[in-house]
Amino acid sequence: MTTETVKYQRKELELKALLEITQAINENKNENVLLNIFKFTCLVHLNIKSLLLYVFNEQEQFFDRKISHQVKGKLPDHIQREDVQENKTQGKLSLTLSGEYSFSEVNIYVPVYHKDKMLAILFLSTKDKEKGLDLDFTQALANILVVALENKRFARRQLEQERLRKELEIASNVQRMLFPSTLPFDDKLKAKVTYYPHSTVGGDYYDLVQPTGNDVYFCVADVSGKGMPASLLMSNFQAALRTLLRSGSDLKSIVEQLNFTTFENTKGERFITFFLGHYSYKDKRLSYINAGHNSPVICLKKDHSLEVLEAGTTILGAFETLPFLEQGERKDLENFILHLYTDGLTETFNPDEEEFGEERFLDYIKSHPGEDPETFHAGLFRALQEFSGGVSRNDDITLLSLQFD
Repeated sequence: MTTETVKYQRKELELKALLEITQAINENKNENVLLNIFKFTCLVHLNIKSLLLYVFNEQEQFFDRKISHQVKGKLPDHIQREDVQENKTQGKLSLTLSGEYSFSEVNIYVPVYHKDKMLAILFLSTKDKEKGLDLDFTQALANILVVALENKRFARRQLEQERLRKELEIASNVQRMLFPSTLPFDDKLKAKVTYYPHSTVGGDYYDLVQPTGNDVYFCVADVSGKGMPASLLMSNFQAALRTLLRSGSDLKSIVEQLNFTTFENTKGERFITFFLGHYSYKDKRLSYINAGHNSPVICLKKDHSLEVLEAGTTILGAFETLPFLEQGERKDLENFILHLYTDGLTETFNPDEEEFGEERFLDYIKSHPGEDPETFHAGLFRALQEFSGGVSRNDDITLLSLQFD
């Protein structure tokens, strides 16, 4: 057989190998199918006896073993990126591996690069040393496979990101539905809320319910965590709260049941800080329970004195049964303003990494006594923006202000 005939046969086999792998890619075969076709193509059409393929995992920063054929020694499933060094000038590859692993059965390595980034390493040995092997073609074939695998991973990431985006959009719409569509602003009660979610889906919640002309229930809450899990937990929490309010239960029973429901749903892995208040116009009485939340602030219009509402219990969801529970009350209470907020407000930072803090918040309330909620919110958030100096928020911010006349 002439040299030209051998070369022709090799090119014919290489062409078959190329056609088989490209056809599989064009038919959008899955990753396992592509790897198997590549392996058998190399073994059948190329002068390859033993074969190893490690492909770089961008997320984990190591090389994953994808193909292993006719190598009996113990092989690592992964090779750390820092354990792979190639000297391109000398054409040598250095691997730092534990002594229990051996690559002695494969004496040729073929690196697969994209620009200066190593995407994969192909280790192999030939069947017939005299026939040789076109390493450039083998490298090109491996490159086609690895790029196809990268494209598949990229497409999966794109699909996953789109799925998450749609889920977040749905969760955001659901969350908006949880909040009251309108708040009262009349002669008896003027309510104003400012809500800035940190991301598409926030972990803050507020509500105001008026079952009768004499009663007003109001609350603010903050779920640990963010995103979809926080949104789902808050949705369940709101549904349970609304059901309990309709049942006419007292505040203690409501909070105990909410704690049990939260613990059941999260098994103690998430918690909610919560403030629930009830005001009776007839009795001029404010009743409340503070479950580990930032203490709301009462400002009396007659003398502009301030008071924080702390009585209550611990956070909800941390214990199956609340270890203690106290209901706070303020009698003969009228003509007052109540500010309920979440910690995102007081934990706003400035460029010097200083918190806005509760003291600044209380000082602002003292220096703007008797302001109606609309005016108060506009001024406070201007002051908060000036304080932050452009530093981005790292949490949801909610402020609910209620003026009882």
